Amino acid sequence: MYEPIRTKSVHTMAAAPEIPHRSREQELDIRLAGQLTALLTVTDELHALATRTDGGAPQDAGPGAGPAAAELATAAERIAEQVARLSGGHYPLRAEPTDGGTPARIEALQQRAHTLAGNALAVATTREDAAAAELAAERMAAHAAAHRDLASA
Repeated sequence: MYEPIRTKSVHTMAAAPEIPHRSREQELDIRLAGQLTALLTVTDELHALATRTDGGAPQDAGPGAGPAAAELATAAERIAEQVARLSGGHYPLRAEPTDGGTPARIEALQQRAHTLAGNALAVATTREDAAAAELAAERMAAHAAAHRDLASA
């Protein structure tokens, strides 16, 4: 009664050549490197605001600007080292921070850094990467404290 279908359905997938697939560990490495790179960008921005110069003299970014500039510089280097380790030795590109930092912007950057550190901590925990998890937890604590200081100022 019915004639058999002689042509391929448009809904069946064409035979694709071998597509390279990444393992779960590789995917977690990529995701963790991405989270840490985003955290690095925000950390660099906060560092630039903390060490903003006018006429060559360093100035504080304002009351409750967050962790000291030296601490932020050290944290940025540690984050960059972790990204390089996860990316096969390739250090991340670092963006040029923008100018200007109102207290509201600094507070938003501290909140964003805290969120990114939390995301990195979640991925590092899933990946069972103790070094990255420790770094992310430290950054979460530092940014939470800075955010509290800003909120109380």
